[in-house]
Amino acid sequence: MNDLPFGFNLPEPNDGDKNDPAKKNTPGGGQENPFGQLGEMLSQLGQMLSQAGNSTGPVNYDLAKQIAMQRLAETEPAGAESPEAVADAARLAELWLDAVTILPAGATSTRSWTAKDWVEKTLPTWQRLCDPVARRMSGAWVDALPSEAKEAAGPLLSMVGQMGGMAFGSQLGNALAQLGAEVLTSTDIGLPLGPEAVGALLPVNISKFSEGLERPASEVLVFLAAREAAHQRLFAHVPWLRQRLLATVEEFARGITVDTSALEQLTAQVDPANPQSIEQVMQSGMFEPQTTPEQEVALARLETLLALVEGWVDVVVADAVADRLPGADALRETLRRRRASGGPAEQTFATLVGLELRPRRLRAASALWRLVGDKHGTDVRDGIWAHPDLVPTAEDLDDPMEFADRLAAGATEDPIAELKRTEEAERDEDE
Repeated sequence: MNDLPFGFNLPEPNDGDKNDPAKKNTPGGGQENPFGQLGEMLSQLGQMLSQAGNSTGPVNYDLAKQIAMQRLAETEPAGAESPEAVADAARLAELWLDAVTILPAGATSTRSWTAKDWVEKTLPTWQRLCDPVARRMSGAWVDALPSEAKEAAGPLLSMVGQMGGMAFGSQLGNALAQLGAEVLTSTDIGLPLGPEAVGALLPVNISKFSEGLERPASEVLVFLAAREAAHQRLFAHVPWLRQRLLATVEEFARGITVDTSALEQLTAQVDPANPQSIEQVMQSGMFEPQTTPEQEVALARLETLLALVEGWVDVVVADAVADRLPGADALRETLRRRRASGGPAEQTFATLVGLELRPRRLRAASALWRLVGDKHGTDVRDGIWAHPDLVPTAEDLDDPMEFADRLAAGATEDPIAELKRTEEAERDEDE
């Protein structure tokens, strides 16, 4: 992956064309005719557009899928799926989880996916997450064009839109290929990317992850199956959680702004007779989005919610496997560091959507859920997920004891009933 902002990744120029006499026009001293070169570029662009599918949105998802599948076909070994082992691990994990949480099983089936399966099954969610970014970036580029340039471009602006969609699609395809080769489960980055009620593990990636852990492969598989099953229980039986997570990412993406004054300076540097000047401008690094105060708020809210999800999964899985898997503690610490420190998967996501998707306060959230469970029991701990107004805040992560003490008075009551009483009391005060 390169360091360019999402969508601005151009192919390298073909150096061999520079010395091709068929691509030069020699009247007047044998110098290259810029208009002939521009015509050839447009001809090649037309061929690319005709081969890249019929996508008309801000991202060419047909092209993204083609690129991802092609890259993964070159790296992924064939026939490495283990559907029987995955199904057995999932059944065992669900049985163990039943004893440590009140939330029932959320996945109606658990699949063995290849990396290409992951790309295909998660692409609809990526479309939801990437469209706001692409629209903001491409819209800022067009808005920054001088009025005379817009008038001169006329119908060519639609072609520019297709070019932008291809550029976004190309980078998305490369990013998904890298991410697909690294993720271990469908919920590995904390978001419900796959279809609802379908758990999934990627045995090839899990096998690579297991190398050097000095634990049996079957033990690692069951541990990861338990994490996937715990995530699925939350996403299936906490109705507001899936929408809240994805909507917060969308809110962050919609708030992206681009320095249009810098764009205006860059457009002035573009020489229509020199296509390479466009590439130089787009690689200048001045397309980097600017973070707004509204985005900072959305990011803080997302990080807290991700930490709470990962912290709950961490505690529940630890309770489920502690006495059954000898290497549970070591695996737990490995996964904690992998999620909290931000590995290649989080960096790829940052390139795609513009933010780093990692629960920075995972350990604080785990400590909070552990404290609440020890003081008030599993029913109260898991009942907190019943309504978004009940879940801990960032301030609660700073002082988990105070949060646990607030629950003491209603520890034996239904949290939803308590919430309704609070709402009724506030309504009476307003009246």
